[in-house]
Amino acid sequence: MQGSAAKTGASRIFLLIFLAAMIEGFDLQAAGVAAPKLAPYFKLTPAEMGLFFSSATFGLIFGAIFGGFVSDRFGRRLGLALSLIVFGIFSMATAAAGSIESLVVLRFLTGLGLGGALPNLVSIAAEAAKPERRGWAVSLMYAGVPLGGGVASVIAMAGLHDDWRSIFIAGGIMPVLLVGPLLALLPPLTIDKAEKEASTGAWKQLFSQTAIARTLLLWIGFFFSILVLYLLLNWLPTLLVTRGLGREQAGVIQLVFNVAGACGSLLAGWSLDSDRKVLNGAICFALLVGSLILMGLAPASMAINTLAGAMVGVSIMAAQALLYGIAPQCYTTDVRGTGVGLAVAAGRIGSVVGPLLGGGLVASGRSPSEVLMAIVPVALIGGIATLVLMARISGQPKQGRSRVATAAAKS
Repeated sequence: MQGSAAKTGASRIFLLIFLAAMIEGFDLQAAGVAAPKLAPYFKLTPAEMGLFFSSATFGLIFGAIFGGFVSDRFGRRLGLALSLIVFGIFSMATAAAGSIESLVVLRFLTGLGLGGALPNLVSIAAEAAKPERRGWAVSLMYAGVPLGGGVASVIAMAGLHDDWRSIFIAGGIMPVLLVGPLLALLPPLTIDKAEKEASTGAWKQLFSQTAIARTLLLWIGFFFSILVLYLLLNWLPTLLVTRGLGREQAGVIQLVFNVAGACGSLLAGWSLDSDRKVLNGAICFALLVGSLILMGLAPASMAINTLAGAMVGVSIMAAQALLYGIAPQCYTTDVRGTGVGLAVAAGRIGSVVGPLLGGGLVASGRSPSEVLMAIVPVALIGGIATLVLMARISGQPKQGRSRVATAAAKS
């Protein structure tokens, strides 16, 4: 009976957090979907559009840190619920913006909620699964992010949004509606008082002699991998159009990139729970480097660029899922939210640098091929850091049981 209750509880949790991850992915791409209609409405210059896009990214950095703090202090459920409420309310408020100044402020506040959600989602997924299935659990949750982005891409391609406001209204209503079921069906997942009292401060644990190497490798992996991801998310359509493809063709390739990314996330989960995780990780990053080179050398062919886009999508999102799957395994339960939150924040700094790097390369007159080739070394650095980290934690014993199973046993 207890095992059945635990299984039912875990299934319910995974459904809720997968939906939350899809909504997060949808909202992350909402600005890009709204941009073609929003820019002429406000008569925005390219510099103002860049400020609009980057404001949410800066919010993500601070939101990830704060979300991790709330997660450890007050529980994963409360941390996730507050994050959903924040980005839901401010996403809807963005639809009522009347100036570039209000757009920037509201998008920054939306980013705070978006950033706070991910550390909680990662921690919940890891703690709801059996120790030997935690990599798969986190990757399954994370697959919802590119799927949500894919939904936003379909809406943009099909022209299903009436104007720029509707995409922000939809992106705001969905997380707010999910809060009720989340509070009713999700266990609090708080840290036991005895466990808190027995532990030292979070920062001391994260940078202790035994943990500092894991922390720094995790930050390096996140920073460089997300730098590559966000450069591609922001500049890939433009690079493809500059190469000679039509805008509709570029949109299709971007959609393939997102859908393939969801598959890559699931593949990463399988590889993390296998006995050959380091080898599988090496294959993932080798595929990423190879697919970037293929896309860099490809002619203006729809077929070749679609294949390359799918390969890049699978490998870059698999790399992301590997990092999100590893992150909760680097820390004990009482500082897991803080540790994951800081790692996500390091990655979000990369998400600021990536688009700026792409813009600088394009502005300097680099061709699409040269831009794509320029990020190959960046991907290699992220890959090396991730593989070293995977090797360090691969020998860790997988002890304990899921917190859902523990709660069911006590009930």
